[in-house]
This record gives sequence, structure tokens and C-alpha cells, in this order.
Amino acid sequence: MPSKPHVQQRERLRDENKRVRQPSCRMNDDEYQLLSRAAAVCHMSVASFLAHAALKAARDLDRTAAEIAAQREVHNELFAVRRHLGHIGNNVNQVAKATNSGADIPYAEAVLGAVQRATQRVDTFIQHYLDTETRTG
Repeated sequence: MPSKPHVQQRERLRDENKRVRQPSCRMNDDEYQLLSRAAAVCHMSVASFLAHAALKAARDLDRTAAEIAAQREVHNELFAVRRHLGHIGNNVNQVAKATNSGADIPYAEAVLGAVQRATQRVDTFIQHYLDTETRTG
């Protein structure tokens, strides 16, 4: 069993500043492990790390809201790309089926164009995401 990392104790708060509220949150094992490692790197307990991180986010709501909005934008774009690629995959399968049966495929060029546009959309999004992460990271 690995030893527990040494956690530096914070200075005790005076009674009027003592922390008496104990909010609770749920997380999966991976999230908890990430949180535990981060707290250990900072020589803090998990509870202290959570309080510090949450208070920092609460004190800078403009940045916190912007980060949440950016994350939502990423999720929305990824789901849209996923749907789009699913439609294109269906069209590619139809082209392959028609090709294998020897049929004339007048829409093959349109399908390939859609593949190229989807690829460009993914590339553009990834570049935008990386540029944004570089500026805010």
C-alpha cells in the first residue's frame, strides 16, 4: 500500500472565520484520482484543494463563465461533427455499394466533396481550439 503524501496543515482560522459549511459533490474514480494527485502536488488535503479551487473560480466569475462557455462550445461542435461524419459515412457506404454492383454513381463527387468539407471543418475547429488553449493556458 503506497504511503500517503505529507499534507501541510494550514493555519487554523479564528472562530469567526472558521469553515463550518461542508458541501458535497460526487465524482467518478478517475476524477477523484486526478483531484487527489493535484492536491498532493500542492501539499494540500483534497478538501482544502477543492475549497481553494472553488473559491478562486467563484471570485473570477467572468473567466469561469468564459471557460464553461468555451467548454460547451467544444462539446457542441464535437457532437455536430460526429453527426455530420455519421451522415457522410452512410453516403460513402452507399457509394461503395453502388460501385461494387457496377452502377453509375453520379453523386460520388458530391460525397467526396462532403468528406473534404468535413475534414476541413474538423481541422479548422482543432486549430481554433488549440489557438484558444494557447492564449488562455
